[in-house]
Amino acid sequence: SQSEQQILSSKLECVQSVKDRVLAEAKCTESNLVTLFSQKGSGAETQTVSSLELFQVETETLYKKVDPEDLYVTSMLYEREETDREVSGGQVTELVWKLCLAHSASFETADLFMTLVFELRHLSLEALKAVWQRSSFKCRDDWQPLIDALPSCATEACVLLMKEIIASGEVEEDKVEYFFWSFSFIPKPTSGMIESLASLLKSPGASQSYFLGVTALLHRFCSAYNSCGGVPAVQSVMRTLGKFLGGNCTVQDSGQLSEIQLVLKAIGNAGLAAASLAPILSSCASLKSNPIEIRLAAIQAFRRIPCSVRVSDLLPAGD
Repeated sequence: SQSEQQILSSKLECVQSVKDRVLAEAKCTESNLVTLFSQKGSGAETQTVSSLELFQVETETLYKKVDPEDLYVTSMLYEREETDREVSGGQVTELVWKLCLAHSASFETADLFMTLVFELRHLSLEALKAVWQRSSFKCRDDWQPLIDALPSCATEACVLLMKEIIASGEVEEDKVEYFFWSFSFIPKPTSGMIESLASLLKSPGASQSYFLGVTALLHRFCSAYNSCGGVPAVQSVMRTLGKFLGGNCTVQDSGQLSEIQLVLKAIGNAGLAAASLAPILSSCASLKSNPIEIRLAAIQAFRRIPCSVRVSDLLPAGD
């Protein structure tokens, strides 16, 4: 039948010549015959002939010999040569201006932005505040380079400035979400960061990103410091979260139900720091009058609490 006929017939022939174990010459001929709508095997045919020939071999290597003592292992992420030069707020402000004037999709912009991130790390909180006062403007395309660079800075001073910007309400909600999302990726959190952000959990407009961002930062901090439960800033956050739960997660309406579910999720996020709230979580899970969503969320909040807290003893047997 017509469907069984071969529509395309292809053929490739190559002849290679090797001399002294090196490919010296290669000649290839490729033929393609398309027989669609043709009679008796005829049709449109193409033929391609290619030829490669070795002209010369370099006798000397083109690379410079490297002293093994100059080699070291490092991460390629955000690596930049350290500099001893002083970085001023004026220089950083000038960088922001240059970024605004540069083309958004150029290599120059990428390099300037990376330079901005690294230079922000050298500034104190006071210097950062001065830069913010001078550089919080938007570029022609509504881009704010400083807002995008701050989350990658990851120093305590940068986090303190972000906290003040959030509290002042000077930036749009999506940028606030971006700030809190970035806290999860700070490699070396400090107690000063946690202490500064703890107050935001009490603000009336605190959203899901506030709770999850701060507790993710808390988890990373406690992963590096095993005795984090004794740090005052950590205790402050956990006390705040514990107050939302009351003594046993009793809820009065759907709004309070959603709030307590969010807080329980945040407590589960916090990891080692949440051990102090284990008794309250146990009460929330065991109280039969609580909605099933609350009881399940309370159990799930134990997910990062270490076994040394003896979860099995805190959660009673039965339903």
